[in-house]
Amino acid sequence: MRYMTIWIAALGLCVSMLTGCATVSADSPPKGKKVVFIAGNPSHAKGDHEHRAGSMLLAKKLEEGLPGVETEVTWYGYPKDSSIFDGADAIVIYCDGGKGHLLNRHIEEFQPIMDKGVGLVCIHYAVETTKGEKGDKFLEWLGGYFEPHWSVNPHWDANFSALPNHTITSGIVPFVINDEWYFHMRFVPKMEGVTPILTALAPESTMSRGDGAHSGNPHVRKAVANGEPQHTAWAYERENGGRSFGFTGGHRHRNWKDDNFRTLVLNAIAWTAKIQVPEGGVATATPTDEEMKANMDKKR
Repeated sequence: MRYMTIWIAALGLCVSMLTGCATVSADSPPKGKKVVFIAGNPSHAKGDHEHRAGSMLLAKKLEEGLPGVETEVTWYGYPKDSSIFDGADAIVIYCDGGKGHLLNRHIEEFQPIMDKGVGLVCIHYAVETTKGEKGDKFLEWLGGYFEPHWSVNPHWDANFSALPNHTITSGIVPFVINDEWYFHMRFVPKMEGVTPILTALAPESTMSRGDGAHSGNPHVRKAVANGEPQHTAWAYERENGGRSFGFTGGHRHRNWKDDNFRTLVLNAIAWTAKIQVPEGGVATATPTDEEMKANMDKKR
């Protein structure tokens, strides 16, 4: 473990040489860091789109892996009390998107939060909004988004065989997992500020559906046929110093039991909050069956 030595400049003496000197660990998470989770309404079948259960599980694991970090979780829509954002270092949004995205009606009031450089993480459907004004804001805040009639949302086994050298991939090894991995995302021009984190080759089977807002279009069909790598998760460094992370997985609640899948997202949340990520990643115990079942929505 590395230690920072505190020096007393006036005396020119090292404090660590004095009786009663205390050292501070550089690997310890800063005290007072706060992460806010916003979970959307109940959606899909039981075990899918478990926004509240997934958010509460990630919050619990974040505190487990980074003692000293404070989390708050609110669910079923945009917070009615905006004071929850006070002192937030990062905001995690896990909800249904498109026309019903919980940010769509709150663009103006959310803008000052982004202007402060607060971190932003959008999980699964939360990376999708509508093209135009809302989509432009997502490009500004997140660096990329799911654009209808451009991006697609098939279920497939994504093979992440190579990982970039980035803080978010700390402790992660190549893995394969089935999820509703979105791809052919709309990114900022020239990918300025964007670092792909999870990239895979989409198989031809992902193009088995007809054209539609989410299922296919000539542009994505050409990209898959040409074997173009598809980015399903990315880090974004905003011009004002804020950090963002887009993660298209998270349809299946059970995938949070996968240590690579879960740890990568925990690392990303910490990175956006500007918390030092441990060398081996944010280490947490694999969730038990009881933890996985906790807080799941009551669905028809």
